[in-house]
Amino acid sequence: MTEAASPREDHVLVEVTVPAPADAVWAALRDPMKIRDWFGWEADTLKDEIDFIFVTHARADEATRTVVFEGVNDRYEVEPRGEHSVVRVVRCVPAGDWSDVFDGMIEGWISFTWQLAFAFARHQLAPRRTLFFSGAPREDRLGRSLLGLDAAPAAGEPWSGPLGPEPKSAGHVWFTARHQTGVSVDAWGDGLLIVVDQPPSEKKPTGFVMLTLTTYGLDDASLAALEARWQTWWDERFETAAPGC
Repeated sequence: MTEAASPREDHVLVEVTVPAPADAVWAALRDPMKIRDWFGWEADTLKDEIDFIFVTHARADEATRTVVFEGVNDRYEVEPRGEHSVVRVVRCVPAGDWSDVFDGMIEGWISFTWQLAFAFARHQLAPRRTLFFSGAPREDRLGRSLLGLDAAPAAGEPWSGPLGPEPKSAGHVWFTARHQTGVSVDAWGDGLLIVVDQPPSEKKPTGFVMLTLTTYGLDDASLAALEARWQTWWDERFETAAPGC
């Protein structure tokens, strides 16, 4: 006699309101050229990652505007709300308390979905340029603390002050979550910084931090100068490692 399977239930991992019609948001979830304007960050592997996740291993239902990702029990849903859309990522999991779980894939969905909303809300899905850093802090401090964002105001509120290597920055708090914060940065062409803090563990005793800097309209020289400042600041405070290491 086999044991009954554990009951499963849907958990909403992230839900955002996007100021764009559902057809436009749906296209941004299905067209690889549009996906690269919000998903992940610039890397040699980005095209292959998009193809693997959104094309090869995805099942799309245009009637319900749902994309199911094979092998991970996750799905994107796009719900029309007049001229706006509600976008959510849902995971079907065994019943239980998931409120205190750190999961790298969940944190990725949170970051990327807020990047999608930002790309529409602020830039109508215009092309972006990004910088990405990841690694363990050299001391046991959250990335948000090292950046000066540990006391950031509530989502939607303006913020200003030092930011990493920048002595003075300003923008608005785009979102806050248990393990991450996103703030707009005026000086980056109304760009976006997302910082993800993985708590300390036996494998990573000081935790792990990921930063995604999204910029708009910066020329090559300005982007190179931005990268140089942040690389110097990062190297003094973090041991660089790829996500998952």
